[in-house]
Amino acid sequence: MNNPLLLTHVFKRDGTLVPHSRQRIANAIYRAAVAIGGRDKEKADDLASTVEAIVCANYSNQHPPMVEQIQDIVEKVLIEEGHAAVAKQFILYRATQDEKRKAKLSKSKVHTGNIPYQKIYEVLVWASDHNLNSIEKLNYRIAKGEFEEICRESDSAYESDIQAAAELISERKEKTRIVVVAGPSSSGKTTTTRKLAQYLSQKGMGMVELNVDHYFFDLEMHPIDEFGDHDFETPQALDLALINKHIKQLLSGEEVLIPKYDFKTGTRALEKIPMKIKPTDVILIDSLHGLYSEMLDGIDTDDIFKVYIETLLQMKGSNGKFIRWTDLRLMRRMIRDEQHRAYDPGQTLTHWHYVRNAELRNILPYINTADYIINGAVPYELPIMRSRLFEHFKKWELEYKDDPRRVDAYIRAKRVREMLESVTPVADESPISKTSHFREFIGGSVYDVH
Repeated sequence: MNNPLLLTHVFKRDGTLVPHSRQRIANAIYRAAVAIGGRDKEKADDLASTVEAIVCANYSNQHPPMVEQIQDIVEKVLIEEGHAAVAKQFILYRATQDEKRKAKLSKSKVHTGNIPYQKIYEVLVWASDHNLNSIEKLNYRIAKGEFEEICRESDSAYESDIQAAAELISERKEKTRIVVVAGPSSSGKTTTTRKLAQYLSQKGMGMVELNVDHYFFDLEMHPIDEFGDHDFETPQALDLALINKHIKQLLSGEEVLIPKYDFKTGTRALEKIPMKIKPTDVILIDSLHGLYSEMLDGIDTDDIFKVYIETLLQMKGSNGKFIRWTDLRLMRRMIRDEQHRAYDPGQTLTHWHYVRNAELRNILPYINTADYIINGAVPYELPIMRSRLFEHFKKWELEYKDDPRRVDAYIRAKRVREMLESVTPVADESPISKTSHFREFIGGSVYDVH
């Protein structure tokens, strides 16, 4: 009935991918039975086989289950097979472990000023444990043929972060009316929002997304610099007053007509898309400026759960310095905008000073208002970027070297070129899961992210 080859690994709560073992399931059931005086190992083994059959019927090596999902199935099987007392003991054990885990999770929210030191430390520990805290070690693992394994490890760590945020939100589901996913450009907000919505929906929360990109003012209303470039990175590029008004109306049970923005023409049409939510629905907002105070001004802060995502890569380059998070996001945006917005990568580079200035003024100062921080960096993106963009950065470094108007672009091009030069390139992107948030940028995602 059950083919063990269908499932070889499962995700632990910390995101680590570990070998699947039916014996672990049997041991957990047996421990619960012993706690109430039972000693039937054979019955525990039979029940574990039933659990494993259900698990293998619903999951695979392409989509491995989390430990928590297997535990849910254990509870269900125990109850359905008439072992309610054992199920109760198993549930009590899980509750005890959950309390310990929540105490640990709460530390992830600790940050001083605008720098999430606790989260950064956790990411550094993870990188060290997985031999991915330097380009030299990354290259070593690639040389050993472990690129696919690096992808799995990195994605599971990110997935664990999403799940942790979902659990914290669900604990407040009786109060939470708005969930915001914020973060700087190309940090992975869109896929994170989709994944978070899936987890929360599984926990019985009705999620309705409000796409604030439709609230951009017409492009002609933005200032233009000497090169004809628009600064649309500022929060004032959005109609914040209208966003705020519509959110309040939605929370009051009213129907609103949200605008529709055409990115090809850079124009907005007002009152186009009707929207109304149920009293139990939660508004989900994915926004660059989701932490900016004016967007949610006047709304009870207890009604809002704020998630912040940043590419918190903790990896040193060949120069002994940590790789800059902004450089990762710059490369991501270059690839995404070229593929999906017909925007030349060189334009992304020369526009990036607007991005950074807006982040420093309007995003980073609000990190300390976030309820949970997610690491959106994955070490395997560097070998992919080396293959895709290295020659571009070599060209830009030479092109802007003596241009006094492009000093910012030259400095960034030189820095990224030097960093990528020491990375082993990987051209084969097939080991990257279709559910990876990195697919938001390179293409091939199963989510609607563009």
